Amino acid sequence: MAQRRTGDLQGQRVSRAEFHSQNLQSACEEAQRLFARKGELQGAWLGWVASHIYALRPAAYASMVRRELQKLQEKSET
Repeated sequence: MAQRRTGDLQGQRVSRAEFHSQNLQSACEEAQRLFARKGELQGAWLGWVASHIYALRPAAYASMVRRELQKLQEKSET
């Protein structure tokens, strides 16, 4: 399920750092949710996860989820 995050705080633009701090926990949770399906989906997971990330908005939030997924992937390989 795609989630929508805003770059506004009560009608005012928030800085990139503020956006990051406000959405980091959610991005981590979303990445963990997506990563948890990897074993179940196996070879189909990459396309599935790419389509889910593509649907996330705004792009800055999608990037955060992508980075957190990368961290989870690196941890699983060590």
